[in-house]
Amino acid sequence: MSLSVFYRGSKIRFHFSLTRRRFFSYLGLASVVALAAWSPWEYQGIDPKLAQQKITGEQRKLAMQESAVAEIRQQTEKKLGAMTVYLGELRAQVRRLDALGERLAEKANLTNGEFDFNPDVPLGGPEATVAELPKASGSDVLGEIDRLLGHISDKQKQLSLLESVMMNHNVSNASYIAGRPISDGWLSSQYGVRKDPFNGTPAMHKGLDFASYAEDVKVVATGAGVVTWAGERWGYGELIEIDHGGGLKTRYGHNDHILVEVGDVVTRGQHIAEMGNTGRSTGPHVHYEVLRNGQQIDPNQFVYRKLND
Repeated sequence: MSLSVFYRGSKIRFHFSLTRRRFFSYLGLASVVALAAWSPWEYQGIDPKLAQQKITGEQRKLAMQESAVAEIRQQTEKKLGAMTVYLGELRAQVRRLDALGERLAEKANLTNGEFDFNPDVPLGGPEATVAELPKASGSDVLGEIDRLLGHISDKQKQLSLLESVMMNHNVSNASYIAGRPISDGWLSSQYGVRKDPFNGTPAMHKGLDFASYAEDVKVVATGAGVVTWAGERWGYGELIEIDHGGGLKTRYGHNDHILVEVGDVVTRGQHIAEMGNTGRSTGPHVHYEVLRNGQQIDPNQFVYRKLND
């Protein structure tokens, strides 16, 4: 390839000849000059506004993630705390079952070791501070709850058998529930929906209230049975619960002074407490409940039934 250019003017003559080799040489030289002028390898810079927007967006995402993780942690701690409280309640229930079973076995003269409710075993060791105690995890708490539930199930089976023995011995003929739970007074509130005496909103009243202006009013058992609760319970104040067998229980709430203990066998008409004003109460009275298979039912049918039915 050869390119020749001739120019002749009045005073100037110009001659240019371009061969293939020269053409590619000039083309390469022009490319190098253009590339050097453009300089794509040099840092072109970042738009500060765009960079700030990206940083702000990432910060918002991190803040949202941090908030979500904190909320999950808080909920987990609450659930673990609730399970720990429930575990404490289960332990208390086991202790009550042990006390009840031991007293019942003693009263039934069952001392051959078949019904062993004594949880006391030799223990010892140096006392540890709170800081030295191990941290309980969720799996530890759940495992302990499962073990206690199994223990409680075994205790309940033993108590069911003991209940049958006790009722057949000296309670079954007198466990018929009848009459009022007080020695003096009147029915002050019926079973059913009523206006709550504290906040005025409609609420279900799952028992009968018996009140009296007299002093030293006796609270009496309305049927023979075994005392399964004798102490404070939220809302009830000082409460007594009696198991009459056959799925029936009675409760006597807001007592001033309790005269029986868990495991005692009581008879109908026995003086078990003094009327009081403990717990969620507006004045001296007895809150009386009848439960069938763990559910409160209307006690009126038992209060007014005849003893010779």
